[in-house]
Amino acid sequence: MNSSTEFSPGLAVQGFTPPLALKDFRLIAFDMDSTLINIECVDEIADAAGRKEEVAAITEAAMRGEIADYKESLRKRVALLRGVTVADMEQVYTERLQLNPGAAELVAACKAAGLKVLLVSGGFTFFTDRIHDRLGVDFTRSNILEIESGPNCGQLTGRMVDQPWGDICDGEEKRRMLLQTCAEMGISPKQAIAMGDGANDLPMMGVAGLSVAYHAKPKVREQAMVAINSGGLDRLLEVLR
Repeated sequence: MNSSTEFSPGLAVQGFTPPLALKDFRLIAFDMDSTLINIECVDEIADAAGRKEEVAAITEAAMRGEIADYKESLRKRVALLRGVTVADMEQVYTERLQLNPGAAELVAACKAAGLKVLLVSGGFTFFTDRIHDRLGVDFTRSNILEIESGPNCGQLTGRMVDQPWGDICDGEEKRRMLLQTCAEMGISPKQAIAMGDGANDLPMMGVAGLSVAYHAKPKVREQAMVAINSGGLDRLLEVLR
């Protein structure tokens, strides 16, 4: 982080003096893949198609901010998922997906302090819906994978489904959803916390009152107010009392 201070080992802060009061915030927004959970779902789905290495390379470049057009990068990755079955995705969820350390504890602490929880993901509703139910998330926004009907029923088409708000949840849509949720709650974005790990999280982190990087790419760590570089998500509670 630029001109950051090591608050405690593996936890750096810049731009403010901790601790802050958790009760001064009303909303916490999380990225999902590699933030709330331990995997990049698109990469693991691609493994079922024998294309994990190819897809993971695009994901890594996108998260590092090396690909300017996130939407196009996601379309390319999803196209490579054609033919993967819903059963394959269920297997990813049950066998590979885990909450990251401290995720449940941090969400519970925020809810106990009266915060609402927003999950905004460039990933897919197949997984965000389950995390929504598992953690008691209040609001979500993510992408819908199109599933074949007819003879290939239950297989992915390699496309996503347009939604009333737009086509793909990219960085700008994450930002817009955070601002929209704040407006609906009647709060200032400065009363929101935004937490992520990749370049597509920077737009929402940039408008939030507190931005948090979790085991993040270098570009994200540099711009965040808090960087958790070791330990679990609940280390944020060392900064918020």
